[in-house]
Amino acid sequence: MPNLRLIARLDIKGPNLIKGIHLEGLRVVGDPQTFSKRYYEAGVDELIYMDIVASLYGRNNLTEIVRHTARNVFVPLTVGGGVRSTDDVKELLRAGADKVAINTAAIQRPELITEVSRRFGSQCMVLSIEAKRLASGKWEAYTDNGRERTGFDVIEWVQRGQELGAGEILLTSIDQEGTRKGFDVALTRAVSDAVTIPVIASGGMGRFEDLAEVVQTGHADAVAMADVLHYDRLNLQDIRTQARAAGLMVRQL
Repeated sequence: MPNLRLIARLDIKGPNLIKGIHLEGLRVVGDPQTFSKRYYEAGVDELIYMDIVASLYGRNNLTEIVRHTARNVFVPLTVGGGVRSTDDVKELLRAGADKVAINTAAIQRPELITEVSRRFGSQCMVLSIEAKRLASGKWEAYTDNGRERTGFDVIEWVQRGQELGAGEILLTSIDQEGTRKGFDVALTRAVSDAVTIPVIASGGMGRFEDLAEVVQTGHADAVAMADVLHYDRLNLQDIRTQARAAGLMVRQL
């Protein structure tokens, strides 16, 4: 069984690292370069950069930030936001990204998933999903940083995404994001059990127990953390130590 991956997620607006609640109420945290280097030195397994306003402007603005990060940080880097074509993917990979996360453009034109997967490999194609719980107990996929409804059922969409060539799912719960009240474990489990590709759980971690629950009960393959790291509520070394104590397989540093 592969190791559980501990991932730091950095949401970017312009030159700044930001954080919000339910993908709204954004506040500036600091310089993303400073934080990414700190997490790398602390032993993070991967980094995720998300340009959270890119879909509004129709393009990803992270190329220079990615290029600078890739010179100083040597863990896999996933970049998302505003990616609309294989040329956009090529530009980010040349800048130093290892994987590219796509949400809005994949919803609008699902064949883009196949195009990216065939040109760059399925391991490069991360299907990013922003999920919101419905009263029926199901979840709907949203786009544009949680602003726009799609009518897509999340479980049906992840299955189709895998069939089209996605190699990984980045699953963000809009309901839980930024709340520090724990992940949407039911959502994560439903998605993880519906596909055979890795699922990254994102949105809601406030304490170590949240991580353990979304892995053990939600069957997540990786956990993306933001608030708990940005504000020093938890540190990566302690998370790794507690994960081992809980019987979770994590990378040895």
